[in-house]
Amino acid sequence: MNKYNNSFDGLYSIVARLRAPDGCPWDRKQTLESMTSSLLEESYETVTSIHENDAEGICEELGDVLLIVSMLMRIAEESNNFFPKDVFKAINDKLIRRHPHVFGEEIITDADDVKQRWDEIKQSVEGRKKKSGPHSVSPGFPPLERSFKIQKKAAKLGFDWPDEDGPFNKIDEEIQEIKTAVEQTPENVEEEIGDLLFSVVNLARKLHVDPATALHRTNEKFLTRFAYVEKEMQNNNQDMHADNLSIMDDYWNQAKKKV
Repeated sequence: MNKYNNSFDGLYSIVARLRAPDGCPWDRKQTLESMTSSLLEESYETVTSIHENDAEGICEELGDVLLIVSMLMRIAEESNNFFPKDVFKAINDKLIRRHPHVFGEEIITDADDVKQRWDEIKQSVEGRKKKSGPHSVSPGFPPLERSFKIQKKAAKLGFDWPDEDGPFNKIDEEIQEIKTAVEQTPENVEEEIGDLLFSVVNLARKLHVDPATALHRTNEKFLTRFAYVEKEMQNNNQDMHADNLSIMDDYWNQAKKKV
């Protein structure tokens, strides 16, 4: 029977128990740094459930996000860096401070005006220096999304191709530079691959396509087709092995017509 309250306090108590000297070896081993990948993974899984309109999945994934948040706070508390009450005080104070039209006397009814006032308070009251243009994009975004946002910011300042021909040509150029790097300067391959990806993101932006969404859908499409290949190989008692690549390729072509 669950003796812990079904609340944040109950969850935090469970996490504290897991982190105790006689708790779970895996949970006790975790650090703030080691938990960052889990935070990103659970956040993305939550977004996926939202996109799929999966209420049960959203509920479960939000719980996983709260678990990671609880772990991070517990690790910080054990090091006396800060405590849960500090986290809640900071966000509560921030929300009240940045919504003077709700908790104060100001009158703001337009959502865009709310955002503008939010930014003004960050600078004038909190003393945060505002970055402009592409520099304002947080480094916390995943690289693909950050590239997309950086390019959009630069485009607003007029630094942009006039049409999609620019990124099309740039992609061709970058592919050739990768080939040259592979043959002559292998140490530059990573940089050239990065340039190519950046150019592809640019093309997606010019064609009004969100690159992260496009890649997500392609990932799912690949997995669906790969599952078909695995099933056909298994049904025909064939091993998934490089020696059977031509057979797998035939099944892949079948999958492209079916799924």
